[in-house]
Amino acid sequence: MKPIKRIGILTGGGDVPGLNPVIKSVVYNASAMGADVIGIRRGWQGLTHMRPGVLPDEEYIRPLDRINTRHIDRTGGTVLHTSRTNARKMKKNKLPAHISPEKLRSMEKGDGFYDFTPVVLDNIASLGLDCLIAIGGDDTLSYAQVLEDAGVPMIGIPKTMDNDVQGTEYCIGFSTAITRAKDLITRQRTTIGSHERIGIFRIFGRDAGFTALYTAYVTSTRCVLPEVEFDLDRLVEVLVDDKKNNPSRYALVIASEGAVWKGEEVREYGEADAYGHRKKVDIGHALAEEIKRRTGEDTIVSDLTYDLRSGEPDAVDQMVAITFANVAMDLLRDGIHGRLVGVQDGKYAHAPLPDPKMGPRKLDIERMYNIERFRPMYTGKLGMPLLLGTVHTT
Repeated sequence: MKPIKRIGILTGGGDVPGLNPVIKSVVYNASAMGADVIGIRRGWQGLTHMRPGVLPDEEYIRPLDRINTRHIDRTGGTVLHTSRTNARKMKKNKLPAHISPEKLRSMEKGDGFYDFTPVVLDNIASLGLDCLIAIGGDDTLSYAQVLEDAGVPMIGIPKTMDNDVQGTEYCIGFSTAITRAKDLITRQRTTIGSHERIGIFRIFGRDAGFTALYTAYVTSTRCVLPEVEFDLDRLVEVLVDDKKNNPSRYALVIASEGAVWKGEEVREYGEADAYGHRKKVDIGHALAEEIKRRTGEDTIVSDLTYDLRSGEPDAVDQMVAITFANVAMDLLRDGIHGRLVGVQDGKYAHAPLPDPKMGPRKLDIERMYNIERFRPMYTGKLGMPLLLGTVHTT
């Protein structure tokens, strides 16, 4: 790998607390090694839409230095902004206007989609980037491997509240999401208890239940997860029993957005995003209707989703974000690329960039979840990593 003089960095997919500390740490580390950092705005869209003849294209390209990143680690979101652009599958109505018809025809893949990888590679070359750091979840990082295979040195940094990226036990944003969910549930206990109802909390997790399980772990509540279809009759029985035996006459359950009960299909609605994902029908309200129909019990449904990704990161996410950035820079300094920074067995490590064919990482249900009681496992943790989970990718 040739000496690094210019590094590109971008954030893709949903925002989470902790992205800005990664960006700042990369900039400060690069400055110490004499390299420039180019911020690419709006995720992969920055490299599909930037205008090569306009440098810097301020709409999509932002040079970063110690001055303009000095304060960013104190806030949430991402100063580079983000999008769910899939450069391999661009819709006709989402294409940049400056691309020539001849170039478009060469990239057309049928059904109104275009593979913009040639444009992305041209733009990386025009920016003079020696390597690129992509911060994102499975969707964003799946394209990082495409560029690595095309000869662009890539490092991936995992972020998602779902904590389900293959190759790592921890993703930036996860701890803050659990902290916020715990605070919100603790506050809402007073209202749910005052009205003597069953409280249902819908939480992120379309494919994996890490966020629901860990929130249930720290709030001592029931939870249902995407990894296993739950017995609705049994859940209703347990919740009614909880309410009856609770001196305050209320009960709580946390539902991952991808959870479904036996005999029911996961229903989706709306237009698919750039990676083929459609919104799932609200499990919280569906569950509330079934509880009311079966028992007559009143419920309160609360959507714990976007509140969990806003605002500044907690201490754990701040620490992990800074460390992930420094590990990424260490790898690049040592000439190592095509890797994902992560945590394995509770220790900082690196793994192959996620293979989309593997799908999201899943909970180890047998070791982490009591199916009969709808609760996390609290025993048998000796020898397990701090965050309880396991990862098998090396």
